[in-house]
Amino acid sequence: MRLSSEPRASVEAFISEVASRIADELANIVPIAWDVPAPLRESMAYSLLAGGKRLRPAFALAAAEAVGGSPEDAIPAACAVELIHTYSLIHDDLPAMDDDDFRRGRPTNHKVFGEAMAILAGDALLTHAFHVLATMPERRPRVSAAAALRVVKELSAYAGAPGMVGGQAADMLGEQGDTTLAELEYIHLHKTSDLVVASLRAGGIVAGAADEQLDALAAFGRAIGLAFQIQDDILDLVGDEAKLGKPTNSDVAQRKVTYPYLVGLEASRAKVAELTAAGKAAVEGALPAPERLLQLADYLIQREY
Repeated sequence: MRLSSEPRASVEAFISEVASRIADELANIVPIAWDVPAPLRESMAYSLLAGGKRLRPAFALAAAEAVGGSPEDAIPAACAVELIHTYSLIHDDLPAMDDDDFRRGRPTNHKVFGEAMAILAGDALLTHAFHVLATMPERRPRVSAAAALRVVKELSAYAGAPGMVGGQAADMLGEQGDTTLAELEYIHLHKTSDLVVASLRAGGIVAGAADEQLDALAAFGRAIGLAFQIQDDILDLVGDEAKLGKPTNSDVAQRKVTYPYLVGLEASRAKVAELTAAGKAAVEGALPAPERLLQLADYLIQREY
């Protein structure tokens, strides 16, 4: 994959380019010709191909570039992460979880296909992510079997009970008036940051990154992932519904614990800036070409949706 680079291109152009490429790749990775019940196939495609910025794939490709490798080799891993992210959104939106009616400006999956089919679509996307990872060496011959196995091992942990799923469980158990700031950080670091870290490390692994480079990517991901989630909490209060593609103040309505709820809006904004600076510092000087990652960090702190 040849990425724009004048001067490293604008971050918006990079994100748009990645989103387009990943959408094309996902359409091939999940074939419409599969001999499966049509509602299942349609439910999977409805959420997987619904657009979005594809930020986690962008992190994977930027990480591969940052350690001196080829973003092209990281595309299957980036797609696997997006499959897992999409499954998590489908399940998070369910009435038993966050009970959301809209996602990316249109009805959530279960509102269109029913709860049972939405659950099964999420299950199918999650399972297929590991098929994509296991076949990486076939799709990208420069990616070794050992690298593919390491990505499988890491992503299964970051996306599973020790990571994203554990964060979601803690989120479900948390209540306003009872959750501490430390507990909220645990939720955000696992529910959101862990998949960002997994994306970055996956891109680094397939590009042949050294362990100290992977550690730098992980430190960047933890800080930026937490900043990303706090910014989401802020936008839920002050964002534009038309840009967000979903109603604002949903956290308040559901009595969810957020950074603004615990520390206030201005302190939350200061924390986003602090975390962004820490994330950038983790990769500056530690990686040979971190510019794209630095652009992404700045983009996330300035985003409006």
